[in-house]
Amino acid sequence: MKRWLPSPLLSTFLLLLWLMLNQSIEPAHLLLGAVLAIAVPLLVAPLRPTPVRISRPLTIVRLTVYALIEVLRSCFNVCTLIVFGRGRLNSQFIRIPLDLRDPHGLAVLACIINSTPGTVWVEIIPGSHDLALHVFDLHDAEWWVNMIKTRLEKPLIDIFEQEKP
Repeated sequence: MKRWLPSPLLSTFLLLLWLMLNQSIEPAHLLLGAVLAIAVPLLVAPLRPTPVRISRPLTIVRLTVYALIEVLRSCFNVCTLIVFGRGRLNSQFIRIPLDLRDPHGLAVLACIINSTPGTVWVEIIPGSHDLALHVFDLHDAEWWVNMIKTRLEKPLIDIFEQEKP
């Protein structure tokens, strides 16, 4: 079964997405959606570096809620800076040492950081495992380090790097 359906959850979502985009559950759409739902995961399976091991669904929900709150807070702050122009901006790069090593966890962290207005993931600094982060208006670098370490990185470590019981 795993050979023909390597990612059943992904296949289910692809089929549902196909049916929603076509706004139809006619047999032809069901058949074509099923073919796509089976073929796409089979074709992209060799591109995935490692299988995803996800645990702690409540941590995922908590991380999602916090990320959405942070994105909205940053949207408001950046809008205020642009519209009302407080004057001097303190745009800087900061280094954040990362303990997260899982490539999927790092990808999620990069998505969250780049979705947050006013921040840009620049790179993982070669020779270390530090994140170079650009902040649009930096007032407290220590706050950013603590926020990313405790509110984003720690839950991602719990989700992607903890062994399942």
